[in-house]
Amino acid sequence: MNRRISAALLMMAPAALLAQTSTDARLASVEAAVKSAQSAGDNAWMLVSAALVLMMTGPGLALFYGGLVRRKNVLGTMMQSFILMAVVTVLWAVVGYSLAFGSGTPFTGDLRYAFLNGVGVDPNPDYAGTIPQATFMIYQLMFAIITPALISGAFAERMKFSAMLLFTTLWSLLVYFPMAHMVWGKGGLLNAFLGGYVPCLDFAGGTVVHITSGVSALVCALYLGKRLGYPSQPIKPHNLVLSFIGACLLWVGWFGFNAGSALAASGLATSAFVATHFGAAAATLGWLGAEWLVVGKPSILGGISGCVAGLVAITPASGFVKPFPALLIGACAGVFCFFMVTTVKSKFGYDDSLDAFGVHGSGGTLGAILTGVFATNAINQGLRDSSGKLMPLGLVDGNGHQVLNQVIGCLVAWVLAIVGTLVILKICDMTVGLRVRKEQEIEGLDLSMHGEEGYIFEA
Repeated sequence: MNRRISAALLMMAPAALLAQTSTDARLASVEAAVKSAQSAGDNAWMLVSAALVLMMTGPGLALFYGGLVRRKNVLGTMMQSFILMAVVTVLWAVVGYSLAFGSGTPFTGDLRYAFLNGVGVDPNPDYAGTIPQATFMIYQLMFAIITPALISGAFAERMKFSAMLLFTTLWSLLVYFPMAHMVWGKGGLLNAFLGGYVPCLDFAGGTVVHITSGVSALVCALYLGKRLGYPSQPIKPHNLVLSFIGACLLWVGWFGFNAGSALAASGLATSAFVATHFGAAAATLGWLGAEWLVVGKPSILGGISGCVAGLVAITPASGFVKPFPALLIGACAGVFCFFMVTTVKSKFGYDDSLDAFGVHGSGGTLGAILTGVFATNAINQGLRDSSGKLMPLGLVDGNGHQVLNQVIGCLVAWVLAIVGTLVILKICDMTVGLRVRKEQEIEGLDLSMHGEEGYIFEA
């Protein structure tokens, strides 16, 4: 009897094994389909985000800055943003991406990705395991484009076009690429996820983008000196309608800037999206409220400046904070940047033409420090490595040690921006010369630098 049962079981074993194998195959197929769908969704979101960030430079920043200068300089100012879309792209493809995201020293990457060698459709699990590395590369390129373009707001209306090209090229090589590696690159000095010695939280570019560009803008303004007639003669924006449209495009594009930095179509992207919008809204009200109290009238210029200040300040914190701290960060940024632009700038008398330092340098520093105050694991639990293992941040609300790390990160960005910019300005001054001649500045950059006029027909 037992032998008959054993024989029956032996006859059933192959069938059971086949059924198990079939189940395993179906499960593997389902799992592969899920991963493929996730990768496709993440990739689509990241490509859209890359396009949104590029839109921030042109037309967003080009219109925002173009409307703030005088009529005779509108094309020259817009050209500075536009040309960087071409120049930085080539520089990034040749060496920039590798210097920023290659594994090198704590201060800069190596040349493993020079000429985009090995950058294709396969993911780089060090940075984003569900999207092609080429998608990650092109997304990060858009940050590299807009950052030097922000600096142009400080030297608007008085720098040679040739000097601007040389300056932004050297600045990208010596300041931006190393700073991006230190904060976001594998093994970077300040990288909070991938082997940094001083973990500084910067979700989307408070230190990398806004502090470096804003502080460099201040150095440029001081080195170049004031525009002719400033401040004794009024120098007013020629077309606030253009600036208003540009600011609205910046607000929309910033969702790609911050929410896209989640590198996936995930709940973290949603959280960053919400924080970004709340920060911008609160800063708009903060700036306008302060202006209304001090000046007596709320202005369109104040409103759009406040919105950009809030977007700047929430950038490093967007992936680490809850909605109401985002509101608080935005409100603080609106009031603080209003004070920097209207009081500090007037007191020290520097000519930061379009307030690149007052908004980006000041707002970026404030936002980076407040990130350490409000960052929480409830929003961002860390980064998953290629095996799916979670690398936790170890945050607690109001972490004093993290605030110290944020301050160190700010100091590194300030020092690199100041020293690097001074060296680069000196090189440019000794080679091509920095400032246009007096008669060229009076005539305007549109005609003297480009032989064109932005407004041919008078009203």
